[in-house]
Amino acid sequence: MVRAVPERDAACAIAQAAAVVGDWWSLLLVRETARGHHRFDALQEELGISRKVLTERLAHLVEVEILEKVPYQSGPVRYEYRLTESGLGLLPVLLSMQDWADRWLLGDGSLSGTADEESAEARRVADLPGERLPRLELPGHRDGDPIDPVAEATATVLFCYPATCRPGPLPDGWADIPGAIGCTLENRLFRDAYDDFRAAGAEVRGVSTQRPDEQRVFAVEEGIPFTLLSDVDLRLAAALRLPVFRAGQTLRLKRAVLVVDRERAVRLARFPVTDIPGAVREALAVVRRVAAESRAARQSHP
Repeated sequence: MVRAVPERDAACAIAQAAAVVGDWWSLLLVRETARGHHRFDALQEELGISRKVLTERLAHLVEVEILEKVPYQSGPVRYEYRLTESGLGLLPVLLSMQDWADRWLLGDGSLSGTADEESAEARRVADLPGERLPRLELPGHRDGDPIDPVAEATATVLFCYPATCRPGPLPDGWADIPGAIGCTLENRLFRDAYDDFRAAGAEVRGVSTQRPDEQRVFAVEEGIPFTLLSDVDLRLAAALRLPVFRAGQTLRLKRAVLVVDRERAVRLARFPVTDIPGAVREALAVVRRVAAESRAARQSHP
């Protein structure tokens, strides 16, 4: 299964990595497990792969410790496949590949923090409603402790943004990247509407790839009442295949707004976001609709 590395490339880490994961199905299996598909039948359905090839590739990824087998039932014992720490370390590689393909294969090659409404990125996000966000944790800005992005609330608003200008300078030419600016405004608008979201039974969380300590400085200066989550390891981005772009040698989340219900199902996925105030209003309207549906369900099943 593992391609032999020629002696001339024995010290080349790129060649060594390609020998382990430089295979179409292996990379797609890492993608699917990051998206929350862990069982054999679910993986086969998502990928349209033969049982024989799937069995071989899963055995290979377990052997090289990218995946681990975790029992989920006994009698007979059945296993699901979870990413190891080594496997999670591949997520930035996958997102870099996604960014490269979105820009150079599916796009026109221009650097952008947004996308056309007819783009492949927009179509991927438009397909998210109905999907469930897998269990994962991201560091919160207050103390860096891991937090589930989905709050104990009727609904959770997750708004993704590239980066704020504090505490440090942004990369040169940031203002010239379409869709990059406006992150402070977006945080302020959600801050100002936070009481309305809470009154509707929802929680709000901002997400960027900035470090928690950087987010903390901004949150204190701006009086942000909700938690900012750091997707510095790109786990949320990989789980939902969120659009990203590279600036300052860092992958940044493109601006998107999601509403996720208590059962972790995506109810709203807005991308691109060209009207930030309008996106805040839309998220609030969806939250109120989810809350009304939840009340109706409780009344019909007391």
